Amino acid sequence: MTYISLVIIGFLIGVLVLSTGGGGAAMYLGVLTTFFHLSTPVAVATSIFTAFPSLVVGAIGHYRNHNIRFKIGNRMLISAVPATIIGSLLSPYIPKKIYTWIVAVIFILLGIQIFIQIFSPNKSKKHSKYDNLKATMFGIISGLMVGVAGLSGGGPILAGLLLLNLDMVRAVATSAYILVGTSGVGLIFHLNNNINWSIGFSLMVGAILGALVAPKLLAKVDPIKFTTYVKPALAVLIIFMGIKMVI
Repeated sequence: MTYISLVIIGFLIGVLVLSTGGGGAAMYLGVLTTFFHLSTPVAVATSIFTAFPSLVVGAIGHYRNHNIRFKIGNRMLISAVPATIIGSLLSPYIPKKIYTWIVAVIFILLGIQIFIQIFSPNKSKKHSKYDNLKATMFGIISGLMVGVAGLSGGGPILAGLLLLNLDMVRAVATSAYILVGTSGVGLIFHLNNNINWSIGFSLMVGAILGALVAPKLLAKVDPIKFTTYVKPALAVLIIFMGIKMVI
C-alpha cells in the first residue's frame, strides 16, 4: 500500500473519529493488524503513536470553539490516567496469543456496544446519584483499554460523558481532551515496543490533517444526524476487525 494511500486512510479515520468522540487508535490498530499483519505489540505502539498527535490537534480545535467542559473532563481523567498506567505496566507480561484475544474481544464488545446505543438509546435525561460513579468506571475501562490494548478508549469515555448529560458536540470535544491525557500516558509506556515508523508517520500525517478538519466539520453539520449515519458502519467494521484477528 502506497504512502499516499496511508495518508488518505489516516485522514478519513481522523475526520471520522474526531467528529464522533473517538481517538482513532482502535481503527488504526485494526488497519495495522488486518491489512499490514503487524504483530499486536508493534501495532499497539504504532496505533497510539499515530493517534496521539491528531488528538492534540483536534482538542486544540475544540478548545478554540469553546466546546470542552474541563470540570467534567478532569474528573474522568482522575480515574482514567491511573488505569492507563496500571494497564501499561501489565501489558508486557501478557502472552502474545492472549494479548491478541483481549484486543479482539474488546473490538467485538465495542461494536456490540455501539449497536446497543443505536437500537436502545438512553432517553432519560435526569441526573442520578450514581452518575459520578458511572463516569469513574467508564474512565477506568477507557484507561485499561489504552494501557493494555493500545486503544484510544474513546467509546467508554464518550458514553460516560453522555451519561453526565453533555450534548453530543460538547461530549465529543471533552472526549478529545481526555484522550490526549490517556493516550499520552499510554504512548510513554508503549514506546519500548517497536514502532513501525514508516507506516506510523504516513498514517499520522493524514490523521493530523483530518483532526484539523473535524472541529470545523462539527461546526457546520448536525453532529447527531452525522453520528446516526456513521455509527452502524463503524460498528460493523470494528466487529469485523476483531473477528479477523482471531481467525
